[in-house]
Amino acid sequence: MNDLLRTAHALADAAAAQSMAHFRQPLDIITKADESPVTLADRAAEQAMRDILGQALPQDGIYGEEHGQQNLDAARVWVLDPIDGTRSFITGSPLWGTLIGAMEGGRVVLGLVDMPVLGERWVGQDGVAMRNGQPVRVRDCTQLSEARIFTTSPDIFSADEWTAFDRLSRQCAMRRFGGDCYSYAQLAGGTIDLVVEAGLQPYDYLGPAGLVEAAGGVITDWAGQPLGLHSDGRVVAAATPELHRQALAALAG
Repeated sequence: MNDLLRTAHALADAAAAQSMAHFRQPLDIITKADESPVTLADRAAEQAMRDILGQALPQDGIYGEEHGQQNLDAARVWVLDPIDGTRSFITGSPLWGTLIGAMEGGRVVLGLVDMPVLGERWVGQDGVAMRNGQPVRVRDCTQLSEARIFTTSPDIFSADEWTAFDRLSRQCAMRRFGGDCYSYAQLAGGTIDLVVEAGLQPYDYLGPAGLVEAAGGVITDWAGQPLGLHSDGRVVAAATPELHRQALAALAG
């Protein structure tokens, strides 16, 4: 295990210790400026990760959901979402996770999706994707008519975005809702083929992007551009380049 991966595992372990201590317990819910709910568990989990980075890699930058940004011009930047799927966490659903992305030169070089309740940790690095240490790979799906598509909720889309998603998803073999970050893990593991979302922040998509790409998939914005810290929050992840091209065309109408 290389040092970067070892650090990512340590971050995920620290976050899980905090978040699991609060899961399905009485929670103090705080409403953020964007009206999304946050709990003390989110903040404690991110702080635990920041404490590790501050001690082990003080020169690295951090882009976190709960405690802001620092040193973003560093050679390496860690993108942290302590609890992706806070609404799932609040309602006792197991489909929330911790997302960790490591960026170098503006590119994601490691992506981690940790699902503490499920006991699944998905990691992608250097073209290799693993679930709990076992290799995983995307499904070889090249046609929309055979594709299984996921999104978290209709509520994430504007009216025009929903029209585009509805047009795309009705051409697929199956569409499902829910899952939050777990959908990207399912894609990496070969059980679904498309994830389309909107309204995301860098900490929502950069960790999953590293996983999806390492598993052989394609992930971009709706215009087909690579994802970065300044993307518009609209994401298309696909199992194959062929499927990705068809999805982009369907979204564009």
